[in-house]
Amino acid sequence: METIQFNIRQTIIVAILVLYIGKYLTKKIKFLQSFNIPDAVSGGVLASLFFGLIYGIFRTEVAFNFPIRDAFLIIFFTCIGLSSKLKVLLQGGKPLLILLATAVSFLVIQNFVGVGMASLLGQALPVGLLSGSISLSGGHGTAIAWSPVFYDNHGIRNASEIAIACATFGLVFGGIVGGPIAKFLIIRNKLEPDCDTKDLTIGIRRDQDNVQIDYNTMLHTILVIGVTIGLGYEINDLVAKLGLMLPAFVSCLLAGIVLTNTIPLAFKKFPWPAETPSLALISDVSLGLFLAISLMSLQLWTLADIGGVIALILLVQFMATVLYSIAVVFPLMGRDYNAAVVCSGYSGLTLGATPTAIANMTAVTEKFGAAPQAFIVVPLVGAFFIDIANAFVIQQFLNFLG
Repeated sequence: METIQFNIRQTIIVAILVLYIGKYLTKKIKFLQSFNIPDAVSGGVLASLFFGLIYGIFRTEVAFNFPIRDAFLIIFFTCIGLSSKLKVLLQGGKPLLILLATAVSFLVIQNFVGVGMASLLGQALPVGLLSGSISLSGGHGTAIAWSPVFYDNHGIRNASEIAIACATFGLVFGGIVGGPIAKFLIIRNKLEPDCDTKDLTIGIRRDQDNVQIDYNTMLHTILVIGVTIGLGYEINDLVAKLGLMLPAFVSCLLAGIVLTNTIPLAFKKFPWPAETPSLALISDVSLGLFLAISLMSLQLWTLADIGGVIALILLVQFMATVLYSIAVVFPLMGRDYNAAVVCSGYSGLTLGATPTAIANMTAVTEKFGAAPQAFIVVPLVGAFFIDIANAFVIQQFLNFLG
């Protein structure tokens, strides 16, 4: 097998082309437009199919540069932090606790669904855990981390392939389901965003004209992002010395929250970029490029030998997520417009990953209007709390299964 390794420049070029393709598909295909499917998802899935065909026909694997993908993720979460005003954070206290409680509860449900389906289909019960919260709510990172445990302790030789396959399909499903759920809830309940909230946390509304982005504002924004990322890495090093491990993007998110709620108060004349179109645009582009690279690099050929069993389990997990989002998360979060946007993100989070969740919310808010509280509670639950809770839940299920 031959491997073609793309460098940073080539990876970015392909990712931009993938986003262009996604935007074209969204413009031409009514379904994608009506149900707010993110451009990166539609373009990225098509690109992964194309590269899968190249592998199948020519036995050639196209590999992309992942460090640049991770850099876009860090820039994106830094922008989220810089957009997080203390007033909104305080308002998000109770909703954050509610969403966290519902998310932790669904981790248990997700694993019961996986184990139950594995039992019905005649599979080893630990296979159900691999197709539960480990790969879906946990994503690729958690899937890779836990796979050796199932291989060593439970004799599942293809544990890594099963977990990665579930995480891969979950990422795609998570990007598809969020928009339709939000649209259903918004139209059915005749919901509208708060009239006093006009600026989006990420991106710019599709119907917004004459957006003002000038040279100085963009320069200030890039400067602040760079300084914030530096502080984020310092926080990360400090936390590591205390014996705790945080993903770098979480530290940068926290650094952004700290700076955006202190610097403007101390230096009132400094043009802080929070709530500016420049910051919203940079965050939108960074998220799009991260997702495009993630999806276009999916190695679909590695899933060929998994079989229909995993597909059936994931189908039931998909249905459980939709039902839980509509019947549980939406009412508990208040049945308002913000709750509908949270549901679009939550469904992406429980099937895919935090960036997928935010891409869903971005697509919805660009069409219907801003929901700033959703962009606080969902990233905090998805990027920090849920991983800690998931590790505990997984261990308890493993103890139960013996």
